Amino acid sequence: MLLASIPSPEQGIWYLGPVPLRAYALCIVAGVVVALWLGERRWAGRGGQPGVVYDVAVWAIPFGLVGARLYHVVTTPDLYFGDDGSLVSALYVWQGGLGIWGAVALGALGAWIGCRRAGVRLPVFADAVAPGIVLAQAIGRWGNWFNQELFGRPTDLAWGLEIDLENRPVEFAEFATFHPTFLYESLWNVGVAVAVIWIDRRRRLGHGRAFALYVALYTLGRVWIEDLRIDEALQVGPFRLNVWTSLAVLVLALGYLAVSARLRPGREESVWLPGREPAPEEPTDSDSDSDSDEPGQPRDVPTGRAGGSRESVTRRETDETAAGSPPPPER
Repeated sequence: MLLASIPSPEQGIWYLGPVPLRAYALCIVAGVVVALWLGERRWAGRGGQPGVVYDVAVWAIPFGLVGARLYHVVTTPDLYFGDDGSLVSALYVWQGGLGIWGAVALGALGAWIGCRRAGVRLPVFADAVAPGIVLAQAIGRWGNWFNQELFGRPTDLAWGLEIDLENRPVEFAEFATFHPTFLYESLWNVGVAVAVIWIDRRRRLGHGRAFALYVALYTLGRVWIEDLRIDEALQVGPFRLNVWTSLAVLVLALGYLAVSARLRPGREESVWLPGREPAPEEPTDSDSDSDSDEPGQPRDVPTGRAGGSRESVTRRETDETAAGSPPPPER
């Protein structure tokens, strides 16, 4: 008999009148908000202009969502192209099923387009938003908890996750609790975000290395977490496709870290693409007037008479004397 376990939510949908509010979607939105907030702060810390992160996100987020869904559909074809599958259900994103690798691939394409339009360097932008991305993943994983999906093998550990009978795979119907892989990955991702921020502050990572560090640390955790899962997925040899993908991406990220640190040490001096730097602000008229006065030189002081300044009056008196006017009497 289990003494403790993690219960699953009784529902994941609430209604605001006729409008459904789905917990899965709310978790994704909350993750995006946190990613934008943190990315904007880190971007400003790199010398970037406010608002650029939001401008690039307009391109990156839609591309990423489409890529994430495409990756899920392609890697689980039986759900959509099999005998009992439905291709139309591929559009039901709210039911779950987003692949991180598709999100990274197409999201990077969208970010590249956004960065080119904004005139900023993609590697600098990627380094700034990397911790926010992995925090968004950590928050988004809680959507799987509400949907009772993507859990791991059966377990009798105290933190086993309770899954309703209708959501258990047929071959595991007799088990009541399973590994909460959503929680494992969420906690791991929070740790990755903290590690990237800390190492970046100490090492001043540049040229995309903070992003590569995020990818390496994330894939390291994804390998063992993915191996625990029992949901339907494409199997390649002894491992699921996502395990092989994680291992391949891990090797690529580590290779980039090593080569980049050797070829391009340090950080970029500017966030801007060559020739796209903002033009310097022109001085205003008031600034020009104040700059034209030399320090220590008093301005002309009006005398209150029609003759103008004291200096002008003195000059006129001198001219009159030179023209033959009698000098003032001596006292």
